[in-house]
Amino acid sequence: MFRYFENLVDPYVAYEEKDAPPTRLWPFMLEYSRPFFRVFFWTALLSIVVAGVEIWLISYMGRVVDLLSGSPAEVWDAYGTELVLMAAFVLLLRPALHVLDVLLLNNAILPNYGTLYRWRSHKHVLRQSVGWFENDFAGRIANRIMQTPPAAGEVIFQVFDAISFSLAYLVGAAILLTAADARLLIPLLIWFVLYAFLVRWTVARVGPASQAASDARSTVTGRVVDSYTNIHSVKMFAHHARELDYAKEAIEETRRTFQVEMRIFTIMDAVLVTLNGVLIVGVVGWAIALWMQGQASVGVVAAATALTLRLNAMTGWIMWALTSFFRQLGVVAEGMQTIAQPIELADDRDATELQLTDGRIDIRNLSHHYGREAGGLDSIDLTIAPGEKIGLIGRSGAGKSTLVKLLLRFYDAEKGVIEIDGHDIRRVTQDSLRRNIGMVQQDSSLLHRSVRENILYGRPDATEDEVIAAAKQAEAHEFILDLEDPQGRTGYDAHVGERGVKLSGGQRQRVTLARVILKDAPILLLDEATSALDSEVEAAIQSTLYGMMEGKTVIAIAHRLSTIAQMDRILVLDAGRIVEQGSHADLLAQGGLYAQFWARQSGGFLNPEAAE
Repeated sequence: MFRYFENLVDPYVAYEEKDAPPTRLWPFMLEYSRPFFRVFFWTALLSIVVAGVEIWLISYMGRVVDLLSGSPAEVWDAYGTELVLMAAFVLLLRPALHVLDVLLLNNAILPNYGTLYRWRSHKHVLRQSVGWFENDFAGRIANRIMQTPPAAGEVIFQVFDAISFSLAYLVGAAILLTAADARLLIPLLIWFVLYAFLVRWTVARVGPASQAASDARSTVTGRVVDSYTNIHSVKMFAHHARELDYAKEAIEETRRTFQVEMRIFTIMDAVLVTLNGVLIVGVVGWAIALWMQGQASVGVVAAATALTLRLNAMTGWIMWALTSFFRQLGVVAEGMQTIAQPIELADDRDATELQLTDGRIDIRNLSHHYGREAGGLDSIDLTIAPGEKIGLIGRSGAGKSTLVKLLLRFYDAEKGVIEIDGHDIRRVTQDSLRRNIGMVQQDSSLLHRSVRENILYGRPDATEDEVIAAAKQAEAHEFILDLEDPQGRTGYDAHVGERGVKLSGGQRQRVTLARVILKDAPILLLDEATSALDSEVEAAIQSTLYGMMEGKTVIAIAHRLSTIAQMDRILVLDAGRIVEQGSHADLLAQGGLYAQFWARQSGGFLNPEAAE
């Protein structure tokens, strides 16, 4: 039975992905809720039926009170069958209706609704560009992805568990009192108007207060995760107290926003208790007055009393349900600041798969300044022949990394064109572009998974033998066999920690190299590929790197000039422009920037004669 209801909606159902999802709250929730419309209809209907049954039951209890005015024998003879049928209804049909309502809400909707939100939100965020992630805290993004789905689920829960039920209950109560005596409706209507004003006052304040509190919590998460992610820097610079103060500032803001939220609830509770007193005295008092005048039976008084006491108990629950509803809407609205952001770096509508034939790269009039006046690249023209090995050097900020990021299309260039084998990279899919490019970065970050999974990231369908062969080429196999994590997993099964923190810098770099070796892409980008290696390991890996380059188009960034001295051509970037290019020997002969750089390094890293 559970499985049937749990499978009524598939949270992973195919849907049209939009680069620009709705940015207003209700259209956004409507878009995500489409797979649930049919289940929502039946849940709302059952919620109304259940409320109607509860009202009818109270009305019937009033009838029972009136029936008991006769002798037991007379009551049983006249109404025994009716009472037995009523008992059967209460014992069998009423629970069945309630269970069905609960199954739809708790098993069909809530688990799947939150899952759909989390899945689609994560899928959308993963499509964002590298630049988008660089402009926010990873912790805050993750927090919004995690807190928005349960908040959206709570909104739906309150709609069907409280709001639709309570509205149906209030309508039923009005009908019941009208049927008993229309005058009993007057105190109920007065109470309802005052209650509506209280709801409006509360809701108008809870929404903004809740969004502010939610945003404050996300800020705390972002700051705390930032400290944990950079714990080595925190410890190395002895900034424990500074990080505590940095977090305390956000934690205190969270406390302040939460205090504002709780003040609203306290005022609401105080006013609500007073209003409920008005309801009880008004309805029950009037019913007693009618009875004293002989215009109402004891059963009417009993039903009116039961109804008002039930409403008294429900009003707090309804108010909390409504405030929870709008509070969670505030959380969803805050989460939408991340989840509903448009994809700014999207594939062209008619994008094709990039099929490399040669590996030729043409760059024409390429400029990119990250929206600033300076920095980045300025009017670069460059052609890299198929299989050509290019070295790229320059001072920090000269534009080397920018060129690599644009080639990978982590950003769209502000001006100019990059073509690979005649294909404009903006007209091919990003995935197909990056599948054809292998990259070893200076920051050799790894996933918090096993060594095997990290290497297989290069080519997930590779065999175990291919993984080991790649690790051996990268001089990583021996140290991998000696690894053991705190859970007792060893060798290639050992987990490397967040961003590979359990490995040394050189070990991380070698695992990264193994991953790229396994990928075996036709274009190879090396960004300080051996910067984290000691001299002995670097010397052993240099031959591996040159072996990797065979038959590939290569761009290698290096500050250590010995690593690129044997390249076919070396480009010198300065202030975003190519100021020198040629072979190692040609550039030394020119006596320009490259020669100056080489003169500073030649004594420490490589004998100039050996390079020539």
